[in-house]
Amino acid sequence: MDTRYLQTFREVAKCQSFTRAAEVLGYAQSSVTTQIQNLETEFGVTLFERWGRKIRLTHAGEALLGYSDQVLAILDEAKGNLSEQAQMAGTLSIGTVESLAAFYLPPFLQKFRKEQPRMRMQLHPGICHDLRQGVKEGKYDFAFVLDWMQDHPELTNMNLGEEKLVVVAAPDHPLTKKERVEAKDFSGESWIFTEAGCSYRSIMEAVLRDAEATIDMTLEFGSLEAIKQCVAYGLGIALVPFIAVAEEAKNGTLAILPFSHPEVRVYRQLIYHKKKWMSQALLYFLELLTIENQKNNHEFPTKNVENMG
Repeated sequence: MDTRYLQTFREVAKCQSFTRAAEVLGYAQSSVTTQIQNLETEFGVTLFERWGRKIRLTHAGEALLGYSDQVLAILDEAKGNLSEQAQMAGTLSIGTVESLAAFYLPPFLQKFRKEQPRMRMQLHPGICHDLRQGVKEGKYDFAFVLDWMQDHPELTNMNLGEEKLVVVAAPDHPLTKKERVEAKDFSGESWIFTEAGCSYRSIMEAVLRDAEATIDMTLEFGSLEAIKQCVAYGLGIALVPFIAVAEEAKNGTLAILPFSHPEVRVYRQLIYHKKKWMSQALLYFLELLTIENQKNNHEFPTKNVENMG
C-alpha cells in the first residue's frame, strides 16, 4: 500500500470534502477519488458516506483514521531518527521573552552549541501571548515565557520554576525608606512599564486597580535596559524580573523595594506543541534544561538592598 493514500485519506477526513482535500494536497480531484477507492478496495470497507452536501466518516473510516495517525507518526519518527543530517544539523527556532533571552538562556545555549555544533539557533523576542500563538502556528519549535501557569489544549507547558518579580526604584526614592511597601503605597507614583500585553505588567496593573492606587504617569518601553536606565534616573518605578536587575541591585544603582504580593508571581515556562515531532537535538535541549535547571535555581534576597553590601 502506498502510504500517500493514508495521507490523502486523512486530509479528506479533515476537510470533509474531496475537492478541498485535492486543493490542499495539490492533486486533481480524480486522483483523490481514486486513492480513496483503492483504500476501500484494500480493506473491503466503505470509508465515507454522504451527509447532505458533505461527507463524513463511516465507523470503519473512523477506525482507519486512528490507525492512519499512528502509522504516519511512526513513519515521520523513523525518517527523522534515520537521518543523521536531520539530527545533527538544521535550525532551532526559539521564541522567548527578552529577560530570559538575556539573563537565563545563555548558559544553556552555550552548552547546547558545544554539544551540537552543527545546529543553528534563532532567537525571536516577543510577548507571551504572541509567543504562544507562534508555537501553535508552527512558527517556533518551542518558546520560553514568563507567565502564570496556564493550560492550553494544544500546548505542553514545562514549568522551569518561579521567577521572582521585584519593584525597583532609584536609590534615593522615598519608598526605599519604608520597611514594608503595600500596593496602596504606590498611589500617585509614576510607573515605567513593559509593553502592553506583557503578562507581569497585566498582573501589576490588576493589583494596583484592586488597591485603588492611582498612577500619576506612565512610560512604556519594550526594552528592559531602557526601563532600568529610566528608573535609575528617577523617572519612575518598575516591576521587573529579579534576574534582570540583580547586578544593579548589588552595585547600588537600583534599589529593590520591600514589596511582595501573592498575585505578583510568574513562572519560567518552556512551551511546545503537543503534536511537535521531537528530533534528537530537540530532546537533548529539553533534557539539558531539565537537568541544569535543578542546579541553577535563582536565589532571591530576603533583605533590603541596603543590607546587601
